[in-house]
Amino acid sequence: MPSRRARRETTGQPIPSMREAARADTEINSCSPVGLPATARMLFAVVDADGKLVRGLGATSATRLAAGMYQVAFDQDVAGAAYVGTVGPATADGLAPQGVITVAPRSGIANAVFVETHGTSGHVDRPFHLAVLA
Repeated sequence: MPSRRARRETTGQPIPSMREAARADTEINSCSPVGLPATARMLFAVVDADGKLVRGLGATSATRLAAGMYQVAFDQDVAGAAYVGTVGPATADGLAPQGVITVAPRSGIANAVFVETHGTSGHVDRPFHLAVLA
């Protein structure tokens, strides 16, 4: 029987058909063995524009390498992990200035992630949030 959750109305989204909801329900326990192991951890870091690690889980340090370039180190190998970054405030006050972020494995350092932040004129310091699924 399809879950009720799938049939609830949502704002701005079409309601799934019963067939579509039933198919999605059958996929819940059919995860492919490819990808991350069952022991995967969610790690995160919140870093201010100066490169200071404000808070995190599994994050051990953050360093500003140059304007808009940062390195965030973790307590385990994250070279084969998935990364998600967003420009965001380092504290609970207000919003971060607009910007774009890119994330990648850190060359030569298996337990670190390389982060770049950009403004309209190129590399610029921005606070950011980084999530790592390792």
